[in-house]
Amino acid sequence: MNKKLHYFSGIVLSIFIALHLLNHLGSIWGAEVHIQSMNYLRILYRNIVIETLLFCSVSIQIFSGLRLVYKRKTLKLSFFQIIQNYSGLYLSFFLLVHLSAIMVGRYYLELDTNFYFGVAGLNTFPINLFFIPYYALALISVFTHLAVVHKTKTSIKIISPQAQFYIIMILGTLITIGIFYGLTSHFQGIDIPEEYRI
Repeated sequence: MNKKLHYFSGIVLSIFIALHLLNHLGSIWGAEVHIQSMNYLRILYRNIVIETLLFCSVSIQIFSGLRLVYKRKTLKLSFFQIIQNYSGLYLSFFLLVHLSAIMVGRYYLELDTNFYFGVAGLNTFPINLFFIPYYALALISVFTHLAVVHKTKTSIKIISPQAQFYIIMILGTLITIGIFYGLTSHFQGIDIPEEYRI
């Protein structure tokens, strides 16, 4: 039951993450494209039903994931199970911190948690020394975790499951580079609004 809950809540979360990362990739074409696409996506997910579903999925992922890691601690694990455990543990940490920051930004600081909210930390020294590895590890952990699950469950036989794992990892690395390019390269010509300089 624990594995099934983890799997199905992971599917829900993966759909949101895919849309979220596509939105971030839009930053390659500038802040306006990122904000405009985010506003369209918010029509889908910024409502009480979908947000509640997402919060429940995050909670299930964290608690069921920690239980699965704990159950595995006495087993002899393969390389792929080990990286699945560590990527999952990092994602649990990231989701707790990230969602807390979004809630503080939205309800306490009363900010629109848009493009500027995300890039302020990535482009401000010295706090970017934390935010750059923090976000990069989160992105790589997402693709690592998904790649291991895909490798385990895939029924595609054209190429080996292990090769599919590495294809997903290469794709994830390229997406990570694209997102970082978009969220940092345009910043010489974009002013961070004063309210985001906290």
